[in-house]
Amino acid sequence: MSQALSTDRVPDVLNEKCPSRQALNHVTSRWGVLVLIVLQSGTHRFSSLRRRIGGVSERMLAQTLRVLEEDGFVQRTALPVVPPHVEYDLTPLGQVVAEKVHALASCIERNLDRIGPVQDG
Repeated sequence: MSQALSTDRVPDVLNEKCPSRQALNHVTSRWGVLVLIVLQSGTHRFSSLRRRIGGVSERMLAQTLRVLEEDGFVQRTALPVVPPHVEYDLTPLGQVVAEKVHALASCIERNLDRIGPVQDG
């Protein structure tokens, strides 16, 4: 989980040393946004997430899930079965954050015709 600020400092995402900036980077990364959006629909296994999120590699998905779990947005549940079965869900905080990033993504989709030429990179 991100380091907490000392009690005498107020979180400020504009401050480069504020841990909130790191959490914001994790949530708003290309894959972070998409993972949060998919998990809004409920519990998913790794393979299900990978199928739903076009273009994500196994490595990037695993890394994104790990970071979002460390930040407290995603919950990983390993079920005691053979072969191993792992499921991912949003935590209550993750649900709140996912709603916000989904609203942003939806706004962009609705207004794509008004957005200038989009270049990958």
